[in-house]
Amino acid sequence: QVQLVQSGGGLVQPGGSLRLSCAASGFFTLDYYIIGWFRQAPGKEREGVACIGFRDGRTYYEDSVKGRFTISRDNAKNTVYLQMNSLIRDDTAVYYCATDYGSLATTVQDVCVSPTVSVNYWGQGTQVTVSS
Repeated sequence: QVQLVQSGGGLVQPGGSLRLSCAASGFFTLDYYIIGWFRQAPGKEREGVACIGFRDGRTYYEDSVKGRFTISRDNAKNTVYLQMNSLIRDDTAVYYCATDYGSLATTVQDVCVSPTVSVNYWGQGTQVTVSS
């Protein structure tokens, strides 16, 4: 069974930090694919936050999170992380991990900017709330 299982998230004060994890299982290999983090705030469209090539480690970040968020992967554990620092209220959203596994070759930017084109698998989502 192919799945992405997320953990982490929760409530944090502005300026605080959180780490999200996304564990992939059931995939033959993720080496040629991309895993990303996306978020959806109430009343807003889902947007790509950060994406990473699972084999080469190339990354893409949405402008508002550059310098604050870091995406990384542990190939041995088939796990991707999103370290979120200096959190602000606008970061409040449901966060999802996702992969373009099975899609034709694409770029980390393409997956993050246009997930509906190539993303085939989604995690269950986790709430991140930034509030004092």
